[in-house]
Amino acid sequence: MRVREDIQVVKEHDPAARTTLEVVLTYPGVHALWAHRVSHFLFKHGFKLLARLNSQFWRFITGIEIHPGAVIGRRVFIDHGMGVVIGETAEVGDDVVIFHGVTLGGTGKECGKRHPTIKNGVLLSAQSQILGPITIGEGAKIGASAVVLKDVPAGATAVGIPAKVVKVEKESDR
Repeated sequence: MRVREDIQVVKEHDPAARTTLEVVLTYPGVHALWAHRVSHFLFKHGFKLLARLNSQFWRFITGIEIHPGAVIGRRVFIDHGMGVVIGETAEVGDDVVIFHGVTLGGTGKECGKRHPTIKNGVLLSAQSQILGPITIGEGAKIGASAVVLKDVPAGATAVGIPAKVVKVEKESDR
C-alpha cells in the first residue's frame, strides 16, 4: 500500500520522525504527495479545474506546489518542503529526495515537454533549480543552490551556477 510506503520512506530518511502518527499529522511533504495523487487523478480524467483547485488548496496548506499534470514516482521524500515547485510536465522517478526550495520548472512559454525529468534515486539539494526539458540521470546528486540547465548523467554530482558536473560515480560504485 502506497500510504504505508510513504510513511516508511520518511522514517528511513528523517531521524526526527519518531512515530507513524507524527508523520501522518505533521509532514507537509507527505500531505503534498497524497494531495497530488488526488489532483493527478482528477487532471487525467478531464477535471482540470477541480484538479487545479485541489492542488492550490494544498499549496496554501503545505507550501509545496505540485502541478496536477506532473508525474511523481514512488517513495519520493520531500523534506522541509516549503517552496518546492514541480511543473506540469515534470516527471519524478522513484526514490527521489527533494529538499526545500527546489524548483522543477520551465524556461519559457513553449508548448509540450518543458519541465525536467528526474530519474530514480536522485538527490535534489536545497534551493536547487532544475530548469527546462532536461534529464537528471539515475542516482545523480544536485548540490544546494545549483542552477541546472543541461542534462546531468547518471551517477554524477552537479554544483554551481550554472551547474557543472564535478564528479561521476561508476555504476558499480552506486
